[in-house]
Amino acid sequence: MKEQKGFVQQIALERLWRLMELAEAEFAKHPERSKRYIDLMFLVAAKNRVKIPAEFKLKFCRKCHAFLKEGQNAKIEKKEPFLILTCGECGYQRKSGLQAKTKL
Repeated sequence: MKEQKGFVQQIALERLWRLMELAEAEFAKHPERSKRYIDLMFLVAAKNRVKIPAEFKLKFCRKCHAFLKEGQNAKIEKKEPFLILTCGECGYQRKSGLQAKTKL
């Protein structure tokens, strides 16, 4: 039973990666579709009790679940101990440590 749980979580993680790839690919032409992919990513993670990978944390808005791309719908400011990410759709500001090297 425990082996099956790990297998299901592994499949869920693969689905999260695939949904993020699709969100990135569709953002240019269909931003609403990329937002839907992010919503599906949250549903898959919650249903299978899987954490969303750290690499994804700066690629979406926590409040409105929009896919964020610097220069298009996101703004990044560096204020010394923090990296401040502002969503262009809802205006939500998220603070993160400067060690976060993930590019949008």
